[in-house]
Amino acid sequence: MSTHLPLVLASASPARLSTLRSAGIEPTVRVSSVDEPAVLERFGVSDPEDVALLLAKAKAEDVASSFQREYEESEADDLELGLVLGCDSVLDLDGVALGKPADAADAVQRWKDMRGRSGKLCTGHWLIDLRDPDEGGTGGTLGAVSVTTVHFAKLSDAEIEAYVATGEPLAVAGAFTVDGLGGAFVTGIEGDFHGVVGVSLPLVRDLAKELGVSWTSLWTPGQD
Repeated sequence: MSTHLPLVLASASPARLSTLRSAGIEPTVRVSSVDEPAVLERFGVSDPEDVALLLAKAKAEDVASSFQREYEESEADDLELGLVLGCDSVLDLDGVALGKPADAADAVQRWKDMRGRSGKLCTGHWLIDLRDPDEGGTGGTLGAVSVTTVHFAKLSDAEIEAYVATGEPLAVAGAFTVDGLGGAFVTGIEGDFHGVVGVSLPLVRDLAKELGVSWTSLWTPGQD
């Protein structure tokens, strides 16, 4: 069996962490300090796919830098360099990139615009290889975007108000989930379900393969 390689997840998303854990990977979580609006303004990006990829790259690079610095300054034997994964999701509705709603009123308006329609959930992924060259490290850094079409139910105003009142839509890109309370309001998806949740497992596998890393080497030993 391949030697286990550690994965650092540059995201605070509980859904991404849960998805990776369900796939047999127990990542180390490090949250980036990236100022998202500043990054987008600096590069002048507005296309939803470009937004998702740029922010995923910025988060991965920020965490990779801080994690490598921590590794170099630490004498802890249990700190290992492996791969860093950054992710970011936005909903493409009529060509506009929609992240998390600003507040409850924004979430309500979003759902009034989305109900009975379809949008594209774009999730950017960026993977960085921090391994030492003597241990097979490539120094590689690459990314890609998962795009999944999401069909929304025709919610009543009362349903929208009740859903927003739970607080769930305020914490997620596009103001909806498929793996939570919002699941009943999504009538179908075309594409990778996990990409909508926040991390496309097949896409991460492909990126890892390009870095010469086998997906199974990311499985945490002892995981059931």
